Amino acid sequence: MALSRKTDQPPSSGPDRGSKRSRDDVTVPALGPWGMVRWAWTQLTSMRTALFLLLLLAVATVPGSLFPQRPVNPTEVTAYLDNKPVLGQWLDTFQLFDVFSSVWFSAIYLLLFISLIGCVFPRAKKHYKALRTPPPRTPVRLSRLPENGTLEVTGRAADLADGQILTRSAALLKKRGYRVEERPDGKVPSVGAERGYIREVGNLVFHFSLIGVLAAVAIGGVFGYTGQRIVVEGESFVNTLVSYDSFNPGTGFKEGALSPFSVKLDKFDVTYDRESTTHFGQPIDFHAQVTTTEPGSDPKKQDLRVNHPLRIGGTAVYLVGNGYAPEITVRDGNGDISYSGPVVAVPQDDVFTSLLVLKVPDARPDQLGFVGLFLPTAGVNASGVGISLDPSPVLPQLQLNSYYGDLGLDAGDPQNVFVLDTDKLTELNSRNLDAGGLVVNAGQTVKLPQDKGSITFDGIKRYAALDIHHDPGKLPVAIFAALALLGLAVSLFTPRRRAWIKVHPAGEGPREDGSQGGRIIEYGVLARGEDPRVRQEARELRTLLEREFTGTDRTEV
Repeated sequence: MALSRKTDQPPSSGPDRGSKRSRDDVTVPALGPWGMVRWAWTQLTSMRTALFLLLLLAVATVPGSLFPQRPVNPTEVTAYLDNKPVLGQWLDTFQLFDVFSSVWFSAIYLLLFISLIGCVFPRAKKHYKALRTPPPRTPVRLSRLPENGTLEVTGRAADLADGQILTRSAALLKKRGYRVEERPDGKVPSVGAERGYIREVGNLVFHFSLIGVLAAVAIGGVFGYTGQRIVVEGESFVNTLVSYDSFNPGTGFKEGALSPFSVKLDKFDVTYDRESTTHFGQPIDFHAQVTTTEPGSDPKKQDLRVNHPLRIGGTAVYLVGNGYAPEITVRDGNGDISYSGPVVAVPQDDVFTSLLVLKVPDARPDQLGFVGLFLPTAGVNASGVGISLDPSPVLPQLQLNSYYGDLGLDAGDPQNVFVLDTDKLTELNSRNLDAGGLVVNAGQTVKLPQDKGSITFDGIKRYAALDIHHDPGKLPVAIFAALALLGLAVSLFTPRRRAWIKVHPAGEGPREDGSQGGRIIEYGVLARGEDPRVRQEARELRTLLEREFTGTDRTEV
């Protein structure tokens, strides 16, 4: 890369004309590949770039709160793509449904990590050298400093030698946290002192802690995992891959990282508001009674509540939802029991009107499918449509449509358990048919049309939706975050100051009354940066010097 500069001045006509090369054109040497690399590294590791990347990282997290994220709620992402196919496709192209694992977010993250390392390590090396460097040399005229003063050595201290005065002065400064150096040689003996080195230490701790937080978050993302599981009363969850309803591992996850434990849901209780007129019937407390078991230990009875997770083997188990699981028995056309057990119903509103889907692939001669609603307290609205009047199971009822045919499960293709594909099925019961829909009350058995079998509503159980998190970087993040706050506090509230004390021999140096004679101690205090308390520091230093060398306790105003 070459740059040229033209000048309007005429060529030189002096004696050197023709003997020297014309300087009308100035050529800048090319940087070269290695020079470009050094220039790029210098730009990347500047504090300005680090701050910009930190701000950019904060901005990059915003889409993660605006759009549903696949690792957290893949169903909601699918629904978004179905409702807004064009916009959703564009958002998916730019990985806005996977923000925190996207290429662009990872690039910002890594650049910030490298930038902080490039900023902090050279700065730490420089500060280490500063710690080994003596305090700055003593100024010739301390009277030019913002805070200075003089006092005469009197009393018993008047018999002290200059070296002894310097030693005592240095001791006073050490007590105030200064790092001192006695300078007895020279025209005027003096003491140089500086304090506040810990301010830069706090600053470095803060920045190193930021690096630690980034590294810990990365470790948690690589080796951690999250999963979800719905557990019905009386059932257990065992921490193995096959037990999860959905599982999202980190890139470095291995199955051996799963902590061996189990959680059994003994009972799930919900407390509803029965006193308020404005919020009547709303749940006010969820309480899951569970039994946890770990290898080599006895089972433990524990309580699981919202925002009060279980901590088992480095894994956190959160309560994130609940609902009803009606117990249903289905007999096929041959009279055999094809299904018997609880069926998870997904709540749709505050009164727990719940969507229920049941697939019975073992029914013969035809597979059976059911889809409809579970109503904890069944009622009818003005249009004659069944609704739930209360979240408590006062009058539980099933309102279902039934189908027969091929459920599509024999091919082995995965299906959503909460969705029934009716394209290849034939309706048996629905509101549009003469047979009508199925209405089954608790303890009741209803036969299916065309001798396809029957369905029995045996009872009700509750279920809990569990969210299982394992994040090995969580504790390091907390530690580094605490260190960052501590370092920031030290950096903000630790002043950086310098102080000097001179001892003027008899007949030399200024005195406050303008006279000469005796020995005069001259001091000066200087703040590095803004420090509103530097004047108070000078007053306290003068007080100490007066006590030590004059026997008085007078504070300069």
